[in-house]
Amino acid sequence: MMFNGYNENLVESIRHWLREDVGSGDITSLATISVDHESKGIIHAKEDGIIAGIPVSELVFEVVDPSLSFVSHVEEGQSVSKGTILAIVEGSTHSILTGERLALNLLQRLSGVATKTSQFVDAIEGLPTRLVDTRKTTPGHRMLEKYAVRVGGGANHRFGLYDAVMIKDNHIKGAGGIAQAVSRARAHIPHTMTIEVEAENLAQVNEAIAAGADTIMLDNMSHSLMKEAVQMIRSRVPHVKIEASGNVSLHTIRGIAECGVDIISVGQLTYSFNSLDISLDLNAKKEGQTS
Repeated sequence: MMFNGYNENLVESIRHWLREDVGSGDITSLATISVDHESKGIIHAKEDGIIAGIPVSELVFEVVDPSLSFVSHVEEGQSVSKGTILAIVEGSTHSILTGERLALNLLQRLSGVATKTSQFVDAIEGLPTRLVDTRKTTPGHRMLEKYAVRVGGGANHRFGLYDAVMIKDNHIKGAGGIAQAVSRARAHIPHTMTIEVEAENLAQVNEAIAAGADTIMLDNMSHSLMKEAVQMIRSRVPHVKIEASGNVSLHTIRGIAECGVDIISVGQLTYSFNSLDISLDLNAKKEGQTS
């Protein structure tokens, strides 16, 4: 699995989510299905999209019942069409039905994030601009949703408030200006950490340059103003990274990238996506099995 050491935290989250859903037990399955009944569950796509989260779904079933067999039929990041079999899980019918909803919820959401990300990546194909996400994630699901962004071809911005300095409008107001904010941040952080400053106009771009920002974010600028800001930064501090943000859509992203920015951050990758429609259907019982 590709979670960079977060497996233990993910397992604990899965246990918590299962407790939320299952509670004292799956009353319907307990009442209607024999405890020794076994089935094959076929997980399949009901619409086209990019798949992300197969290893997460597998982990859900593993936590529910380690004796279940889970076989993936697609790769992470694979583009699939409606009807494609994504995975097959076999074993206790009770266990399959216990994990079904959580496994599908996660797979659907992560595939939705990856699919949307892939659409944005395709929109700037051929340009050197990098697409990144934001902190606008579902509480408790940030690690997973940012993982899905990577699967979809995007990259991650900061993971939280702790791993990068981003001086935005409210920090500027609180500190008394861009120069003051950058100076205080520089004195506080280790030398290995960079400082990003949000700028809404050319005056703030000029202040950010003078203050020694490592990255300048051009926020909610028109294309003409953004081009002017990019030219100003390139001519004075060519080493500084330039990010664009604010009201980015599939219709506007290519024009923004063509302004010459290095990075475009898009919040809707993780807060305004449609979950991919994915189902699990139980196949006929195994040969020779009696109900």
